[in-house]
Amino acid sequence: MDSLRISLLQTDIIWEYKTENLRRVHEKLQSLCGKTDILVLPEMFSTGFSMSPAALAEPVTGETITTLQQWSKQYQMAITGSFIASDSDPASVQHYYNRGFFLTPEGESHFYDKRHLFRIGMEGEQYTAGNQRPIITYKGWHILLLICYDLRFPVWSRNVDNEYDLLIYVASWPSSRRNAWDILLQARAQENLCYTCGVNRIGTDGNGLIYNGGSILYSPKGEVLASVPNDKESIATATLSFNQLQNFRKKFPVWQDADRFSIFSDNNSR
Repeated sequence: MDSLRISLLQTDIIWEYKTENLRRVHEKLQSLCGKTDILVLPEMFSTGFSMSPAALAEPVTGETITTLQQWSKQYQMAITGSFIASDSDPASVQHYYNRGFFLTPEGESHFYDKRHLFRIGMEGEQYTAGNQRPIITYKGWHILLLICYDLRFPVWSRNVDNEYDLLIYVASWPSSRRNAWDILLQARAQENLCYTCGVNRIGTDGNGLIYNGGSILYSPKGEVLASVPNDKESIATATLSFNQLQNFRKKFPVWQDADRFSIFSDNNSR
């Protein structure tokens, strides 16, 4: 349980071209077989940050998730990221979600629907916000998966009583706002006393927005453990130590002085 290997895959995304993006991911992940426990992909890795869910969305039983489930088992690594998902409610009304996934080689599938939808990009006009924040257990570690704009809202990620050990953000974060990405990721690691990973894409999307990456992994002290160079398609891998994390929390127990709070939204609270 002590060691956990995590790989950050920073890549360009071909606009709204699922088949090609899946092929590109497959090409890259094959080299990681036996070398990592978790592969982290960017937000909406198979399409880019598109506001056309009616044309691109699929259920969790669709091609994207079933293909990744097969690769997770075949290459013996968990795979996480987000994709454009569709669900129907009891009244058969279609809803679309920016849905995070965490798929394990043992066949477990965990999902998280993005809570904070990007107002400036009109994400809230096309997608339904989630209101649950599941903690994933994998190889004895507790993991929280969040998506892009969630990074700006620290209450949602607050690590009450050390309920998680690893915080993962998957993103499509434009280079024009890169400074906020760098600052907030490091802050989340330090304020939550946890390992914090952020994976962002590179390239230019169909709306002309430019992305330069910044994929990085921080220790609970805010130290850089792994990073991918700007504007480069590459993978960075690091090994996390649970014992070191626990020792730091005991030595520096600021989590015991954290404020208690509840979040109320859409008749749900936490």
